[in-house]
Amino acid sequence: MKSLWNAKDAQAAIDRYAADGIGADLALRVYTTRLLGGEPKLVLHGGGNTSLKTRITDMVGDEWEVLCVKGSGWDMGSIEPAGLPAVKLAPLRKARAFDVLSDEDMVKLQRANLIDPASPNPSVETLMHAFLPHAYVDHTHSTAILSIVDQPNGQDLCREIFGDRLGIVDYVAPGFELSKVAAEVYEADPAVEGLILDKHGIFTFGDTAESAYERMIEHVTLAEAYIAKGRKSVFAPISLAKTAGLAEVAPILRGAVAEALGEGRYARFVLEHRSTPDVDAFVNGRDVEDYATRGVSTPDLVIRTKKKPLITTVPLDDDLDGFRADTRARVEAYMADYKAYFARCDALDDVQRTILDPMPRVALVPGLGLFGMGRSQKEAAIAADIAEIWIEAVIGAERIGTFTALPDEELFKLEYWSLEQAKLKSITYKPLSGQVAVVTGGGGAIGAATAKIFASEGAHVAVLDLDGKSADAAAGAAGNGAIGLACDVTDREAVDAAFDRICESFGGVDILISNAGAAWQGEIASLDDAVLRRSFELNFFAHQSVAQAATRVMLAQGTGGVLLFNTSKQAVNPGKNFGAYGLPKAATLFLSRQYALEYGRFGIRSNAVNADRIRSGLLTDEMIAQRSRARGVSEQDYLSGNLLGQEVTAEHVARAFLHHALAERTTASVTTVDGGNIEAAMR
Repeated sequence: MKSLWNAKDAQAAIDRYAADGIGADLALRVYTTRLLGGEPKLVLHGGGNTSLKTRITDMVGDEWEVLCVKGSGWDMGSIEPAGLPAVKLAPLRKARAFDVLSDEDMVKLQRANLIDPASPNPSVETLMHAFLPHAYVDHTHSTAILSIVDQPNGQDLCREIFGDRLGIVDYVAPGFELSKVAAEVYEADPAVEGLILDKHGIFTFGDTAESAYERMIEHVTLAEAYIAKGRKSVFAPISLAKTAGLAEVAPILRGAVAEALGEGRYARFVLEHRSTPDVDAFVNGRDVEDYATRGVSTPDLVIRTKKKPLITTVPLDDDLDGFRADTRARVEAYMADYKAYFARCDALDDVQRTILDPMPRVALVPGLGLFGMGRSQKEAAIAADIAEIWIEAVIGAERIGTFTALPDEELFKLEYWSLEQAKLKSITYKPLSGQVAVVTGGGGAIGAATAKIFASEGAHVAVLDLDGKSADAAAGAAGNGAIGLACDVTDREAVDAAFDRICESFGGVDILISNAGAAWQGEIASLDDAVLRRSFELNFFAHQSVAQAATRVMLAQGTGGVLLFNTSKQAVNPGKNFGAYGLPKAATLFLSRQYALEYGRFGIRSNAVNADRIRSGLLTDEMIAQRSRARGVSEQDYLSGNLLGQEVTAEHVARAFLHHALAERTTASVTTVDGGNIEAAMR
């Protein structure tokens, strides 16, 4: 591993933070923490921690010796000084005299001695940093170090690689006891440059930020060099038959891991797919059922990925029904095994715990790679990132010996650690969390407003529009990981390709808002057939194409879904010279009911929104001017010419779509959003 320390960059950090009144020692602590945090082979997603011992003056002028240590919720790769809350050091050191200290009391002690009470909770390993005397202390979960310690003879290997330069700490779960044991190991040989924590990671320390950082890089590099001398070929591969495509397999897997909540409701997961040479070699190994189920490389990971992944069979392109049935059976077996693991480990003490959901967070699919799963795209990506690092650690361990994880009982302690349980209980999900919505015509006013409101309620949105730039802009405005795709919805191949891309990105589709459309005018008797056919292509057949594509995915998932169509008031109250628009819209209204009729038994609901006089790409300023002149009224009176006397906006239409997405017992329905028009009211 290459050192990234740069004297100019270090000085730049000092100069940058000096303007905020921050001293050079804390500035350098931030600088080297970021260097460590930017390397996934050292830390990932909030893992690891660093500290600095310094002196700080509080708001009333009293000076304190403090420990500035990474705070909960901060990522080392992007940390700022606020992410290293200052804790009074003397009380922390006094705590070492305690025989026992619960995790909850440890947190209270740390919070009670914060210089700034508004700071985040200090790291759960704060006491270990406090009990060590050095000014700078760094801690990482280096993948290479884990490959060494995750061996039956891991401690012997450490002595062979590092000699007496590092102390070795037997495995103890994080917290007060580990902090005391680690301090005792250091004090037995104060000449050591760091500590190896068996099955956990590595600490290095020094009197300067540079020395602590360089020691970390040096020792990790020694571990990497040792592993590099091991076997090159690790896993014997299986013979892969013709594997089905990612877009076909992802919805099947996603449906299998959706947690049934009863009454046709599901807690759905988003999928994140990964395929690299290392991942593929691991997943396609003949003995994957063995080495992939021994446990995680460091117990911290179990919180994000559970103790083992779901492993499927090879999804053959000519037997997807068989793959679906087998995967569902494997998920059932996985859940039963998880519940048994909980019952077995929970019975070992009298602590009151509530079982977590038993669904896997990582799936290995031979022939395709790995999938991370989560209630959001972020959670899924974190699970996938951690799975990749776990795979790298296992590969490294198998190159030099045999990967050996902690027993279930120890992993359970971390998975159900009270401090982590408290964090999990604070997580709340929005109504559409875990769901994937597709909005066609998403670059227009109604489509963009709909994408935004669905994303705000937790959905991950795919915005489709003929204009790719407009789709990207609407996706960016929507947020929550929305993606924009250029798609001509009148082109069946383009529609299928777009839905494949959505399945590859998120794993499937739960909600379709079929919104794309355009208005053509002209007297019906003199209307050119080409105009009418063109209108039918966009205003009817395109709705059918996207509905077919969405339904195909929903049926593969087996968890129901929602089809929503923008039909317009022209479907029930035709306007003069608007036949070219109204006729296909009327057909689309009945299309929505046909889907409700035929697919309700699969839990797929189908509803329509009947909107009128909405400023948009369809009802342009020019058209508004034309229609208002034709009626002899002002433009504002034209737009507010309804029973409420108020203009209806794209946001009002978006809320109607959202209503239908959430209305679990409503199908074959039409919601009118026009401010009130008796002539267009459904009868």
